[in-house]
Amino acid sequence: MMHSTRILNVANLGTVEYPAALALQNAMVAARQVDAISDTLLLLEHPHVFTLGRGADERFLLSRRASDVPVCRVSRGGEVTYHGPGQLVGYAILKLEGRERDVHRYLRNIEEAMLRALADHEIAATRREGLTGVWVGGKKIGSIGVGIKRWTTCHGFALNVCPDLSYFSGIVPCGIDGCEMTSIKMLSEKELRVDEFATTTRSRFAEVFGYEESVTVDPATLWQLIASDATAPEEQHRNA
Repeated sequence: MMHSTRILNVANLGTVEYPAALALQNAMVAARQVDAISDTLLLLEHPHVFTLGRGADERFLLSRRASDVPVCRVSRGGEVTYHGPGQLVGYAILKLEGRERDVHRYLRNIEEAMLRALADHEIAATRREGLTGVWVGGKKIGSIGVGIKRWTTCHGFALNVCPDLSYFSGIVPCGIDGCEMTSIKMLSEKELRVDEFATTTRSRFAEVFGYEESVTVDPATLWQLIASDATAPEEQHRNA
C-alpha cells in the first residue's frame, strides 16, 4: 500500500494589513473545502490593529491608544486582542478529518506548537488551567483565536516576539482582568527577529500536527484566490 506523505504548505507573507489577510483567509477556506489547495500555514505580521471576536464585549476595549489604530470585529472566537509589528501571527487553513475533528484537541495542539517553539529559544512557557494560550511566569506571551467552517480552520495564533507591549494597555487582553503580556524580547538576552522565530514555529507546528514535511509556497499563488472567493459558510468559534 502506497504511503501518502502529509505535507504542510507554508507562506511567509511579511507585513499585511488586517482586512487583506482576512480576505485571503476567506478565499483560502473556500478553496480548501473543495480541495483546490492543501493545508496551509500563513505566517505574517500586521500593522497596529485591535481586533474583537464575533461576540466580544467592547467594554474590554479601553482606548484605541492612538486615533490611527483601527478596530476590527471579526468572525473568530475570543475577546479583544492587539496585533502589531514585532508579533508573529499564524493563520492555519487546515481541513480537520477523522480524530482531528475535535476543537479542544486542535486548540491544545496550537498551544503545544507554541510551547515547543519557545522552548527552542530557552523560554519555558506553560498552559494555564481553564484558559487558552501560553504563559510565562503569570504573563501571557501567546494568544489563540480560531474559526472553524465546516471543519476547515481559519484565524489562529499570535505570539509576542518583540512588539511594543504598551499597546496592550489600551485593552483588557483576551477579556482577562489583570492580564499582563510579555514577549520573547522581555524574557531573553538575545535579539530575535520575527522571521527567525517564524522558522522555528513553522517546524514545530508541522511536527505537532503530524506533517512529515513543510513546503514554502509563493504567496502570489494564494493572493490569486481572492478573485474566486465564495460566500463563507456558517462558522464555529472558540476563545483566545
